[in-house]
Amino acid sequence: MRATDHYVVISSDCHAGASHAQYREYLDPQWRDEFDAWRGKYSNPFRDLQTDGRTRNWDGAQRIGDQEAEGVVAEVLFPNTVPPFFPTGSVIAPAPNPSEFPARLAGIRAHNRWLADFCAQEPNRRAGQTQIFLNDVDEALKDIVWGHEHGLRGVLLPGVSPDTPWIEPLFSRTYDPIWQVCQERGIPVTHHAGGTGVPKLPKVACSVVMFVMEAGFWANRALWHITMSGVFDRFPRVRVASIEAGADWVPDLLKKLRKVHGQSPGGFTSDPVATFRDHIWVAPFYEDDLGQLKDLIGLDHLLFGSDWPHAEGLAEPRMFADDLRRNGFDEDEIRVVMADNGRVLTERLP
Repeated sequence: MRATDHYVVISSDCHAGASHAQYREYLDPQWRDEFDAWRGKYSNPFRDLQTDGRTRNWDGAQRIGDQEAEGVVAEVLFPNTVPPFFPTGSVIAPAPNPSEFPARLAGIRAHNRWLADFCAQEPNRRAGQTQIFLNDVDEALKDIVWGHEHGLRGVLLPGVSPDTPWIEPLFSRTYDPIWQVCQERGIPVTHHAGGTGVPKLPKVACSVVMFVMEAGFWANRALWHITMSGVFDRFPRVRVASIEAGADWVPDLLKKLRKVHGQSPGGFTSDPVATFRDHIWVAPFYEDDLGQLKDLIGLDHLLFGSDWPHAEGLAEPRMFADDLRRNGFDEDEIRVVMADNGRVLTERLP
């Protein structure tokens, strides 16, 4: 394949969500009066959800047109807007406390219902991710099964912050029923580095900088919790994809996993590095050392994500392909990363 040829691109990282008016129609009726009162007081802090650009989240025709212009024909969909009773955009909102949980659960279920209908409009293009909370594993299982039965392709695993003691850490066997149902149904697990799992910060001038500096650590933390606690030993068909977290942290993590495992006779897993390589997919940023990543975790475990409809989404496919070339990837390898590998998240397995 020549560098001038077109690629049919699958993006492992796109975002969608409904407006408040749309979410209201998907909300359980008993919550609508409370939602109306909440909505009247809510002030949206996000500029991309305040202007005409916000319609990109739910305007299917605009979405297809903009993405096809860059060769993107299928996408994995994460949330982007603010579901009912959420304090901020759902991809970065902290976990609810016990008193908030019932309303927030109603809110994500409204989003999941909307997303299932949105994906059903273009089932060959859109791979929606079911949102869950970990406050109650039984309720999370209901949502995972519901999403799978209504056409959603994966489950979005939230992070667990150390300042939410009412939620078990991800290395807890409390979550084995979640891993079991994902294995039985062939449901991929995604973990998006938007900010869940980040401890609450004080509202001071540098808080945003601290959030940006630390969000990646708290997101990546989920992966060593899962790997080193033996999840993949107990559930060998579970697949996990780390999205919008980059991958420049992977080499150091693999080195540390090998060292920790070597210092712990018997260990927690048979071989954490091999386990990571076999079960985890990552979506590098274009600044990452892509050649090294190919050698460490394998060509087949690298994903492309455009982050559409955020500002960088339209330019990202060309930029990332060019960066792969600069890192020594040939055209067939570029096609594998930008198209073939995305099928692990978009195609429903038996």
